[in-house]
Amino acid sequence: MNWLHLAQEVVEGKIISDYEASSILNCDDDELLLLLNGAFHIRKHYYGKKVKLNMIINAKSGYCPEDCGYCSQSSISTAEIEKYPFISKEEILEGAKRAFDNKVGTYCIVASGRGPTRKDVNVVSEAVEEIKEKYGLKVCACLGLLKDEQAAQLKQSGVDRYNHNLNTSERNHSYITTSHSYDDRVNTVEIAKKHGISPCSGAIIGMKETKEDVIEIARALHQLDADSIPVNFLHAINGTKLEGVQELNPRYCLKVLALFRYINPTKEIRISGGREVNLGSMQPLGLYAANSIFLGNYLTTEGQKANQDHKMLEDLGFEIELMPKQEEVFSS
Repeated sequence: MNWLHLAQEVVEGKIISDYEASSILNCDDDELLLLLNGAFHIRKHYYGKKVKLNMIINAKSGYCPEDCGYCSQSSISTAEIEKYPFISKEEILEGAKRAFDNKVGTYCIVASGRGPTRKDVNVVSEAVEEIKEKYGLKVCACLGLLKDEQAAQLKQSGVDRYNHNLNTSERNHSYITTSHSYDDRVNTVEIAKKHGISPCSGAIIGMKETKEDVIEIARALHQLDADSIPVNFLHAINGTKLEGVQELNPRYCLKVLALFRYINPTKEIRISGGREVNLGSMQPLGLYAANSIFLGNYLTTEGQKANQDHKMLEDLGFEIELMPKQEEVFSS
């Protein structure tokens, strides 16, 4: 396969075939750099050498009634994690300052649970109004299944983006969770879109899915028209249903990132949870396909130190994409 030729066809509007998609995931390791060169050709066309930084604050930890097999916060998990109710507006604002100071452009307010209460939405809305005024960051909320009136309130407060991952293919969904449906997840993303909130939705790779499932979820996200696509790689946590599952290696993870770029050429592809564990020393290569990463810790697992990520981007010769108020501070 001539990967650079295929990449140019994608830039010109081609939708790759299932055969081509399968060829990406089954690419010989000896061709991996050629495949990534093609992915970078697409990425550079739309995003240049800029990288978007995202940071999470875990606004509510544990106490979730859902039975998601990958999650340490689920009702069926016995993982030893810190549990606490929804944090205060002041704590959310402190997290926003940390994000600003670390050159993070998108601040993600995440909470466990099936969906937010009225009080939760009020706290987030009040915090977002102040974040916009003080720091000018892009704000992404991830609060579970969403209702119309909640989406309208979040939009009015200034929430830019709403994350609700599809996680896996429709076929594989019931293996991962039974307490909500695949359609429930799609519906939440559609509600966010209806209210003018940018949709963020992605996948978790390594949950005993087939390569056909990976292609299906990449295409589903294309059809959903998600603006931002976080690609997580399973970090199996002791005490969860998927404890001990380790199906991934760094080379396959890079092929997955390339697949998502070839199928979703214009979208923000973010290397997300499990990056450090599954890509290891090959993390920098992932940014030849992806154009975004999470900085710092995840929900209940630790990430790489911020200064290490900044150094990685500097060594790559890539540029952090700053928000206007950060430009004023860091470009002077």
